Amino acid sequence: MTVNEGLENVVVAKTAVSLVDAEKGNLVYRGFHARDLARDKSFEEVAYLLLHGNLPDVDERKDTLEKWASARELPASVRNVIDALSETHDLMSMLRTAVSALSIDSPEYPPTLQQATSVIIKLPVIIAYCYRRLKGLEPVAPRPDLGHTANYLYMLRGTEPSPVHVQALEAYLNLLMDHGMNSSTFTARVIASTRSDLVSAITGAIGALKGPLHGGAPSLVLDMLKDIGTKDNAEPWIKRRLESGGRLPGFGHRVYKTKDPRSEALRLIATELSGSDAWLDLAVHVEQTAQDLLAVYKPHQKLYTNVEYYAAAVMNAIGFEPELFTPTFALTRSVGWCAHIIEASQGRLVYPDSAYIGRLPSE
Repeated sequence: MTVNEGLENVVVAKTAVSLVDAEKGNLVYRGFHARDLARDKSFEEVAYLLLHGNLPDVDERKDTLEKWASARELPASVRNVIDALSETHDLMSMLRTAVSALSIDSPEYPPTLQQATSVIIKLPVIIAYCYRRLKGLEPVAPRPDLGHTANYLYMLRGTEPSPVHVQALEAYLNLLMDHGMNSSTFTARVIASTRSDLVSAITGAIGALKGPLHGGAPSLVLDMLKDIGTKDNAEPWIKRRLESGGRLPGFGHRVYKTKDPRSEALRLIATELSGSDAWLDLAVHVEQTAQDLLAVYKPHQKLYTNVEYYAAAVMNAIGFEPELFTPTFALTRSVGWCAHIIEASQGRLVYPDSAYIGRLPSE
């Protein structure tokens, strides 16, 4: 028996949800490049694509926006759960427990698009409610006149969000909705394969994302950018790091052999918005400086920025604290989870083998 710990290069399912092309550096959602969707479509439209298999037409888009805006209210039972946890749990633990308390129409198997949409709509509301409770602030009611992303920012802060911040965050969310058979998606599919309900599968996926090796906040990138501080300090700081044998956080990726398409898309958007935000301006400059110096110091290695680099830049520019990074990741990845749960719900029970390495009984 061949043992492949970590399941690298092991194909465990067929999917029509997304394609991660590591060699060419492409991320495809249902036949569309994610980078194009990030710039031109709203969160609701990209979510519709992943769930339904096609982009909404004019009437479907209008209907989706109206339904999403009217379904944001949290049940009192979920609010009570959050209130009981707010002094003893971290934000991701609160999110996991609150989601597990959600009730959905007809929870029996198989999962439906209606169930999926209900959970996706409520995730940012739960996160904002949890966050404000942790900060000792009164929760902010959702606004039906705002889109999914803008309403999330509004509920976190209680003030009208900046259009620049909405645009940057929406691009980030659209680019991270799905990414092949990652750990949390695999977890969701395994649970769905047992014929369990959608809320249980989402709760399990959140538990997997909570682990620092999967959904951990890109804090090292933030530390680097904050330590650099100014454009003038970028070159000497990077030189010192490279000459001492150190690595640059946010550069290089385990999967992609070329540029991470998500980072490329975020970089283009950050470049366009950098004139409106000093932090994004610094991030763009540091990346350009680092690429020039890496070409000199490590000419035989192709090290490009990964999605964590510009995720850190965008999140910090928006004013998010690190504790919001992973919950926000969960907010958008929930769309991919739901698409995979529905897809996997009619498949075979996932039941891999293992190689026993313990002691054998004496004869």
